[in-house]
Amino acid sequence: MATDSGASIPRFPDGFLWGVSTSAHQIEGAADEREPSVWDVFTAEPGRVKDGSTAAVACDHCHRYPQDVALLAGLGVDAYRFSVSWPRVNSPGGLDFYDRLVDALCAAGIRPVPTLFHWDLPATLDWLRRDTADRFADHVGVVAKRLGDRVGTWITLNEPAEHTLLGHALGVHAPGRRLLFDALPVAHHQLLAHGLAVRALRAAGARDIGIANSHGPVRAASAEPPDVAAAAFYDLLLNRLFAEPVVLGRYPEGMAELMPGDVASDLAVIAEPVDWYGVNYYAPTRVGAPGSGDAEYGGIALPAELPFSVREIEGHPVTDFGWPVVPEGLTELLCGFRERYGERLPPIVITENGCSYEGIDDQDRIAYLDGHLRALHVALEAGVDVRGYFVWSLMDNFEWAEGYARRFGLVHVDFTTQKRTPKASYRWFRDVLRAQRRPLSG
Repeated sequence: MATDSGASIPRFPDGFLWGVSTSAHQIEGAADEREPSVWDVFTAEPGRVKDGSTAAVACDHCHRYPQDVALLAGLGVDAYRFSVSWPRVNSPGGLDFYDRLVDALCAAGIRPVPTLFHWDLPATLDWLRRDTADRFADHVGVVAKRLGDRVGTWITLNEPAEHTLLGHALGVHAPGRRLLFDALPVAHHQLLAHGLAVRALRAAGARDIGIANSHGPVRAASAEPPDVAAAAFYDLLLNRLFAEPVVLGRYPEGMAELMPGDVASDLAVIAEPVDWYGVNYYAPTRVGAPGSGDAEYGGIALPAELPFSVREIEGHPVTDFGWPVVPEGLTELLCGFRERYGERLPPIVITENGCSYEGIDDQDRIAYLDGHLRALHVALEAGVDVRGYFVWSLMDNFEWAEGYARRFGLVHVDFTTQKRTPKASYRWFRDVLRAQRRPLSG
């Protein structure tokens, strides 16, 4: 069992970037001060969010950001990954908020790391339409022009795989479409938007750009050929489909033919070089042939017509979300990526890693983070070039279709009073960072 002291975590390289992450729609609130997003439309529909809540107020970060920056400073992080709300930027005074936030971060000695799209698409736009990628590039140019004098590190998109799968294929996230494999154009247009955003950021002088893709190792339920084939297909959809266009400049075999437009020309844009590759890691997935696995995964009902089934990973504890806690999966993932992509793989930054647990004395979260940092260090020792690690999340927030029922934060938020209370995990991570910076003896 981990303790509140972080001194025993192995030493990471000098210059390793330590941070925490949030996203705009999940914490900002002030929904009446910006134009609507697809998530505002989605959460207004009865039954879409499990507790019936919305993010209209959330953590009220827009009005309480000085307090939250003070929490970041007290934690001692090098960097803060937040997202810029496209609907807020489109609204009068919206960029003024990010001006103030970036100024406060810089004054506190914390590197601002904005993500330019974290699922809160303006309600008037649609990723099924190709021109949304062009509109995104325009948005990126506007933000970069305003903040680029103080922001050096940028993230284009967050988790296009989840936004495609959950929002457009299965319909459990905004915009709530259930298109199954007809959602593939959404994946392509987001990847195209990433490439166009890289070009827009380079034109604005940016030199430190990445993307935050979610990944996890996929394990076949057995050595039987149907299970092995199903696991390989799942790996293609959730890992390779979103990594290989960026890293290798091509889609996995058979996928380019399913994408819209002039795919060869688009891939030249998608493969614009990035300076690092962001990985969001939570857990591996065990996959088998269709028809014999669980009817749901992570609380999400899985259609029977999918060509795979998701099975339980036995022998591991689970979080309050029901996700298995498998730290060694992070080592497996990163070493597997290095083996698969070799010298083409950019340096890695872990842009999200965290867990949902109740309570302020959150020893289970400490144990989770302790295990994953050790697993990350094993990958470093194995030769994987990892440059940073961001905990998800700074504070409890609006957890999408789960509402306020899941708590990922290092800081507890009372959503009635907006009181912030640092948890045991906050103190533990603060101690980790202090120990990492302590001069080596001898």
